[in-house]
Parts: sequence; C-alpha cells; structure tokens
Amino acid sequence: MTRIEINLPEKFIFSIEIPLRISDINYGGHLGNDSVLSIFQEARIKFLNQFGYSEIDIEGSSIIMTDSAIQYKSQGYYGDILLVEITVGDFQKVTCDFYYRAANKTKGNIIAVGKTGIAFFDYKKNKLTSVPDKFVKLIERLKAE
Repeated sequence: MTRIEINLPEKFIFSIEIPLRISDINYGGHLGNDSVLSIFQEARIKFLNQFGYSEIDIEGSSIIMTDSAIQYKSQGYYGDILLVEITVGDFQKVTCDFYYRAANKTKGNIIAVGKTGIAFFDYKKNKLTSVPDKFVKLIERLKAE
C-alpha cells in the first residue's frame, strides 16, 4: 500500500505553542487524528493574524482549503504542549501550500507533519482569485530572514 509522503521545506517561518486539550484526545487516550487538522488550522489562523490577515481577508481575498495530507509520527497526550511550525510555498497562480510540523515541546519528538493546499477565493464573485502579490512578497521576505 502506498503511503503519503510529505516533503517538508527546510525552513519554517512561524511557530506557536498549542496545548493539547481533553477534547483533542480520543478513546485510545492519545491525540485523535481528527484534531490534528484543527490544530494546524489554529496555528494557521495565528500565523495570518500576526500580519492583520484572516482566512476571510488576505489582501482582499479569502482562502479555502483544496486538499490536505497528514502523516502521524508519534502519539500526543492530554497536557502535552505542541510546538507547531508553519511555512508556505509552492505558489501557483491561484494556490499555494501551507506546511506544518507539530512536535512535543518538551520531548522534541515529531507528533505529525502536514500540508494543506490553499486556493485564494472571492466569495462575492464566487470564483478563484490570484494569490495576492503582497502576500507572496511577505512570505519570500520571511524565508529570506
């Protein structure tokens, strides 16, 4: 059976600590697979917010998720603090990819890595829009630092 492979970029441009809540834990007593995508979204929102952006407004465009992939590497438990890192890349005309790496802050082991395909969208016109140049330049500047 073929497994998903996510090739992470070398440099991440943002990190945030996110504690695992009891609602993130499944019946097996560890981080539930369904919670990982929510944790990545929380980190993405915090990343965007630091620049005055939101998922509804990045230089006048909204973003929508077109696909997602997650590799689960090890277990997380209630009370663990995850260090979630983000970077952005693979810019196309109307899309880009967000990459994520979540590690146990104390132990350092990788819990999960992921990638989400993001398209830029105009809800008023109900159609895709170009990736804003200012956003691309911001990401390029952060990667160069």
